Amino acid sequence: MDRTLAALQGQTLAREEWELLIVDNLSDIALNGVLDLAWHPRNRIIREEVLGTLPARVRGLLEAKADLILFVDDDNLLASNYLEQAVSLGSSHPFLGVWGGTNLPDFEVPPPAWIDDFRHLLACAVVEEDCWSNLKFSYATIPPTAGMCLRRVVADAFVASVQNDPRRKCLGRVGKHQLTGAEDMDLAMTACDIGLGTGLFTCLQLTHLIPAYRLTEDYMLRLSEGAAYCAHLLHALRGRPPTHNRSSGVRTILGSLRRHLFWSSRRRRHFEGQLRALQNACKLTATWH
Repeated sequence: MDRTLAALQGQTLAREEWELLIVDNLSDIALNGVLDLAWHPRNRIIREEVLGTLPARVRGLLEAKADLILFVDDDNLLASNYLEQAVSLGSSHPFLGVWGGTNLPDFEVPPPAWIDDFRHLLACAVVEEDCWSNLKFSYATIPPTAGMCLRRVVADAFVASVQNDPRRKCLGRVGKHQLTGAEDMDLAMTACDIGLGTGLFTCLQLTHLIPAYRLTEDYMLRLSEGAAYCAHLLHALRGRPPTHNRSSGVRTILGSLRRHLFWSSRRRRHFEGQLRALQNACKLTATWH
């Protein structure tokens, strides 16, 4: 958090032109009175008592006063010109509702070689060229919430969708154990719902701090399963419910035998996690009527 705040303190955009709003989502030690925010003239700390990234983000959107909102997680270090560039892009691209940029990883310890198979789950990617789209499922132009910029009209539409549809509460991470997600994709797709687009730009750059515990095989496999589960739920909420074609008993046994004989343990566990994610998503969405 100290490094995140230091990066915000070093922004080139004049502090009088932006608000600093910190959502304390049930921290063990309340942040109010702990953080030194005297350097910013317009700072607020809001305590959100419902645990989870979705209620925390919704609370932030409700509390923010600006027409342009930017999400910064507590493990993000914004480049010094990030806010200035974000405002400039908002003015020059009025047809976009959500945009972001390059997220570079900063690993606490050297990552294992196999991490490349899961790098997309770490919200880290380099934007090679500016691109945008108004297609809801165009993931190539959807930024993660780390460093995501969005307009007030998108924020209002998203908050309304969450408040009016309790099924959306299944999206978003809750604590360190329920590694679900996809609320960020739902938020970005809301821009397309209201006739705007999503985009990625080379001029926006942040550093994403990756702690050692996130580089273990168990963690990444749980994260992959949770992400797949919520992706199925997101598609169902948007008119593409998941389907699961059951194989015959013989095919199931043969498939399991082949995986145990010829696949690595990590590959087998990943496959089984993806299968559980699909099965569990099908069970839940079958109750949605």
